[in-house]
Amino acid sequence: MKKTTVCFAGLMLIFSILNCSRDDVQDLTQEAPLSFYCTPELYDLASEWAGVYSKLNPGVNIEVYSSAGALVPERLEGDGKLGFLSDEYDSALYAGSVWKVVVGRDVVVPVINAGNPFMDEIYLKGISPAALAMALKDPGTLKWGAILGNELSAPVSLYVLDDPAIQRGMSKFLGAGSFEMNGVAGSDPVDLVAMVQADPYAIGICRITNVLDPFQKGLVDHVKLLPIDKNGNGTIDFKEDVYADMDLFSRGVWLGKYPRALASNIYSVSNTTPSGMHETAFLKWILTDGQVLLDNHGISDLESSERLASVKLIDGTGNPAPGDYAIPTEPNFFTAYFPMLLALAIVLAFLSIPGISYLRSRKSAGQASGRETRPVFDVGFVQSLPGLYYDKSHTWAFMDQDGLVRIGIDDFLQHVTGPLTRVKMMEAGQRIKKGKKVLSIIQDGKQLDICAPVSGTIREQNKLLNTNTTVLNSSPYSEGWVYKIEPAHWLSEIRFLIMGSGYREWLKTEFQRLKEFLTDTLRSDTVASAHVLQDGGELKDRILEDLGPEVWEDFQTNFIDQSA
Repeated sequence: MKKTTVCFAGLMLIFSILNCSRDDVQDLTQEAPLSFYCTPELYDLASEWAGVYSKLNPGVNIEVYSSAGALVPERLEGDGKLGFLSDEYDSALYAGSVWKVVVGRDVVVPVINAGNPFMDEIYLKGISPAALAMALKDPGTLKWGAILGNELSAPVSLYVLDDPAIQRGMSKFLGAGSFEMNGVAGSDPVDLVAMVQADPYAIGICRITNVLDPFQKGLVDHVKLLPIDKNGNGTIDFKEDVYADMDLFSRGVWLGKYPRALASNIYSVSNTTPSGMHETAFLKWILTDGQVLLDNHGISDLESSERLASVKLIDGTGNPAPGDYAIPTEPNFFTAYFPMLLALAIVLAFLSIPGISYLRSRKSAGQASGRETRPVFDVGFVQSLPGLYYDKSHTWAFMDQDGLVRIGIDDFLQHVTGPLTRVKMMEAGQRIKKGKKVLSIIQDGKQLDICAPVSGTIREQNKLLNTNTTVLNSSPYSEGWVYKIEPAHWLSEIRFLIMGSGYREWLKTEFQRLKEFLTDTLRSDTVASAHVLQDGGELKDRILEDLGPEVWEDFQTNFIDQSA
């Protein structure tokens, strides 16, 4: 009798849920007005996004309004309202209640003729902010020697694109307020590029989109980027060297290695995290297929890993494929009948004795006692092995009986990053130097560059890491070794490495530094702090896994580079 009652109740539940689900599916096909506001300079881009998306999804009605940047957040009250503005309006962007995600970037660049006779020296030294200011204010008397710090008397020819965004970016970068940029000005990007291509002594100031070749996925012929010596020390440091190719440059812009004042972010903003189906689908389309429309308006698309990070910020999904974010116009089998199948499964579970026993056991175990937490990450959580020499860049070295030295990353570092997805290794035969980059470890596009603990010549790389990167996490001291090298200065260099109890004591200071670093970095971001700190203020395992590339870059500076 009891089973019959349960069956009847289950069937009633099935029909009830099925009716509700059909109503919900029908709602998907109704028009959903979506309004968004943008600053005047972004109106054409926003309108093109809206127009193309509406054609792809006829059931979606999008209304676009132009508004002063400072007023955009005030227009966002209510459901289904989004805004688009640049970080020029930082007072509006950083209002406490504004949710934002990067959807594009306006990058201003200095470029030079690829045939410049001083190219090698230019790429070694770059141009300092002070020299760039001189070139913009008084180009008629500037010599290449003033830029490169030598006696070269060749004059600089300056060509500037007449564009408010370029004026604004350069003024912000040089901290000069509004100033007149001299030189040969023009409003046609094609003409500016042609002048730079024809003049070996030229410097051109334009947007990166003006000098991109869409077919070669690189720069147009006879034009190269002019490296910027951000810190003005007379050389392009490792952390400034992002000019070898466009992939490296795009990533460098994302990570902040390129001057941020010259890379203005374009944001989508809302008064709360978008949760409506149409809003989130539209935003994710902008971050995938919609990126191709940015170039029409002089704005750069995002690096693929940055798109992934932005999509995750919206709803935590993985990397979307193009076309994933069209709004469904007809119910499909899964959408319509999943609730019914779920209800049926529930009924069958209750009718089974094992199912009832399972539920009882889960209840008695306190299933609802609280949310799942990651393990506490402290010194006792980190493994170390006797006999290994550890370097303060979180690498280790061990000499085998054949005289070759195995090197790898330590357990501390793999716990900090969480599961790694890719590595970049050097090839056998290449020479490495202590304290210099020898390996890159990558997690979904976020990267740390690891320094060598000792010097020598690589004799073998661990090819297993190319197909099973996570072995670095699961077995950093055995299967996860990275290279076998023939050491060059083993006896002299191991004097600067640490072993055994010395390593454990040093780790205590590293944990203290790490906690201070994260507390300072995430002070104003309570959501991010929740990902790395337990309720009692203790560190969580895999602390960098959910944090953005900027934090990875700061970790690189504070824990890898400073230790080399």
